[in-house]
Amino acid sequence: MIIGLLKEPSPETRVSLLPEHIALLKKMNADVHLEAGAGITAFAADEKYVTAGATIASRESILQNSTIVLSISVLNESDLSVCKAKVLLGFYQPLFNFQQIKNWTDKGLTIFSMDMLPRTTRAQSMDVLSSQANIAGYKAVLLAANLYPKYFPMFMTAAGSIPPAKMLILGAGVAGLQAIATGKRLGAVVEVFDTRPAVKEEVMSLGAKFVEVEGAADASSAGGYAVEQTDEFMQRQKQKIAESVAKADIVITTAQIPGKKAPVLVTDEMLGGMKNGSVVIDLAAATGGNTSQTKNEETVFYNGVSIVGNSRLAADMPSDASKLYGKNICNFLQLIIGKEGELNLNFEDDLVAGTCIATGGKITNERIAALAG
Repeated sequence: MIIGLLKEPSPETRVSLLPEHIALLKKMNADVHLEAGAGITAFAADEKYVTAGATIASRESILQNSTIVLSISVLNESDLSVCKAKVLLGFYQPLFNFQQIKNWTDKGLTIFSMDMLPRTTRAQSMDVLSSQANIAGYKAVLLAANLYPKYFPMFMTAAGSIPPAKMLILGAGVAGLQAIATGKRLGAVVEVFDTRPAVKEEVMSLGAKFVEVEGAADASSAGGYAVEQTDEFMQRQKQKIAESVAKADIVITTAQIPGKKAPVLVTDEMLGGMKNGSVVIDLAAATGGNTSQTKNEETVFYNGVSIVGNSRLAADMPSDASKLYGKNICNFLQLIIGKEGELNLNFEDDLVAGTCIATGGKITNERIAALAG
């Protein structure tokens, strides 16, 4: 079996596999063919891949001769016109790129999207959302520290005392928890809001204060995402968040609902009440953002507040992001590659079935099928 590794288009800096992952695939009796320069933006030179046992090939050759093609980004039309692979595996965000998924399906491709992986205990070693969100939470705090015009920690000097920065984190999923830990290490005072009471203990164990709002809908089965709430709860939530935002110097927002626009948690009125020089980092920018002023891949200045819309923060650490992503991919490949290196698609396995979004000319995921008509 040949596993093809494609070079990602700009601005993506990650790669699906690093040279260190080649040995793992060799043990599965799989050969890896990569496009020249595939790992260069993740600081992995072609020579390292070749030394590890991979083969350099053209993009067209990879698309035509590979059994499984790995790509983080959605393939373009010219790629699809020559693609003869049986399986595409990547991070395709099909709930938003459903039209492209429909086009791929019409070509009879079997498509696995790692962001659709069921988030169960057994799936933890393959959970790309968690591995990448961890990095995003860390980078969000560092980015805020660079933009914020004051210190994070408290200082007592002969010239006077400087109070610590006050940080508010909206959403205590993987990104939010890492942001708490990083913010605390830098000396900030951290408050956290989440609709799930179950995360209170985790938040407090990291040294942050948990802001509670009673009456939230149960989000225990949402895989770490937010869920839609009642209008009554939303009003109470808005009031609580407004109080916390007004006191905060740094706000990091992470709330997303799969397949839907991100909830607007920070309104114009709240932003207008923040102090000049305050910073908002919005990790939900790709799905509309958690603030009323967020623009994806842009920094907006609103009434003296910097609002950074960046859902690609994991790609700012391409080396480690690729290391973790590649290990997630290798762990998943073990489910679909047999002992002799043959393709073995066992759709009785809930992880294989849950991650598969199309096969046999049909979209298998009901939500994506509905979106694609």
